[in-house]
Amino acid sequence: MATAEQTIAIDEDKLGAFMNQAVGELGATLGAALVVIGDKLGLYKAMAGAGPITSAQLADRTGTAERYVREWLNAQAAGGYVTYDPATRTYALPPEQALALADESSPFFLCGAFQLFASLVRDEPKIRAAFTSGAGVGWHEHHHELFEGTERFFRTGYRAHLVSEWIPALDGVEEKLRTGARVADVGCGLGASTILMAEAFPKSQFVGFDYHKESIEAARERARDAGVTDRVRFEVQPASGLTGTYDLVCMFDCLHDMGDPVGAARHVHAALEPDGTWLIVEPFAGDAVEDNLNPVGRVYYGASTLVCTPASLSQEVGLGLGAQAGEARLRDVVTAGGLTRFRRATETPFNLVLEARP
Repeated sequence: MATAEQTIAIDEDKLGAFMNQAVGELGATLGAALVVIGDKLGLYKAMAGAGPITSAQLADRTGTAERYVREWLNAQAAGGYVTYDPATRTYALPPEQALALADESSPFFLCGAFQLFASLVRDEPKIRAAFTSGAGVGWHEHHHELFEGTERFFRTGYRAHLVSEWIPALDGVEEKLRTGARVADVGCGLGASTILMAEAFPKSQFVGFDYHKESIEAARERARDAGVTDRVRFEVQPASGLTGTYDLVCMFDCLHDMGDPVGAARHVHAALEPDGTWLIVEPFAGDAVEDNLNPVGRVYYGASTLVCTPASLSQEVGLGLGAQAGEARLRDVVTAGGLTRFRRATETPFNLVLEARP
């Protein structure tokens, strides 16, 4: 047994490598707030396509203070988000970075993710308290930036994949939607997925369900702005409050957040037509922890610690699947709810797209 007097051998190279990694992490932690500032103040959008620009020019274009903008630009240049030319003292946003930081229609847009994750840092005291009490922290108890950031983050992927890839991967669903189907979008949040489907399939009818009243109010407003209220409505209801019968029930990135996902599966089973389909989109994960020890898994485990697992633990049953549940555990949940057919319809580097049927 080791004693206090014994010396533990330190590998200097490993220590140095970790310290370099940690310094990068410190910069990235601060960088999240800087990205949110650049996004909300329109700094990235003002730089996109503008070519080399001085801090004074950027401040003038965005109605901001030059001294703050100059420091922000230097931090962005140090992080590789913008380039700096010392000869002219100008900064530029490369077109590749512009796709991720300035173009909300781009499939690579990331500002919503930074907004989401920065909000979770604000909630650290709540999560720390839950670590010691074992209690949950409900979705509604988080900072309000979480709701908009989540919608902006996931909308990017839904716009890129939902209509063009995920729905066509389901057996016979696309044709039903084109001719006219009844669709429930459970855990719809601010309604991005519901509205995208309604725009693509005008002959179908859509109902979005979410227990969070403020999100549903925002979803209704967005449906009005999109001009789809003739075929979309939103209801304040949890998964256990699912009413009606449907040809398609969707759950996008929310099943693992539920306290009783097996109970939710039973409600979906009861609501599906005999030939209906349940589309489940979940964060990409392997079935074993070691399968997920990679950059994507790190993001999802972190988010799961700060929001997904606490949300589940705040509800009845509190199964706590977590964002890295993996296909095998999700299959167990779905089949325990009475559905007999389950398969992976398709996938992306960030999503498992699963199909379940009675």
